[in-house]
Amino acid sequence: MFRFNFKFSKILIFFCLALIVGCNKNSTKMDPNRPIGAEEKRKKNIEEGRGASIGSILGRAGGTNYEFSTSNPMWRASLETLDFLPLSTVDYSGGVIITDWYSESNADESIKITLRFLSNEIRSDSLKIILHKKSCDKNMNCKTNIINTSTIKDELRSTILRKASLLEKTDKQKK
Repeated sequence: MFRFNFKFSKILIFFCLALIVGCNKNSTKMDPNRPIGAEEKRKKNIEEGRGASIGSILGRAGGTNYEFSTSNPMWRASLETLDFLPLSTVDYSGGVIITDWYSESNADESIKITLRFLSNEIRSDSLKIILHKKSCDKNMNCKTNIINTSTIKDELRSTILRKASLLEKTDKQKK
């Protein structure tokens, strides 16, 4: 009989605690002046600056700047410059463009270009260009090397920067 009462008292204490915790009044009170309808809520949110508008989405209001790939002259210039190459990876949010292996006439040698955007500014140090060269022998044993100094890299960088400057200039003239 004592065991039954002991178990019963544990269960009773548990339910009492659950009841006490569940009935606790919430310390946050509702604002009596809060809007009730959807229209009133929308108006209040806009008055308090919490509403979404076209200006806030495009970055004209507040501290947020939304920049899309079509508004970035470095990105557009790079894609226009590399448009003859097959692209393997194009990731605007990561700031990377990687081409696929490309060879004009010599099937034994091909190149692959990786562009990394370090900033959106039109400067030579905003763009990191990595040039890979793959050389294969007659048995299709291939060797891949990174080319550190190359006229292709220099010409590619200057072409992208020149195009980006022109794109930025025409964009400013449109505004």
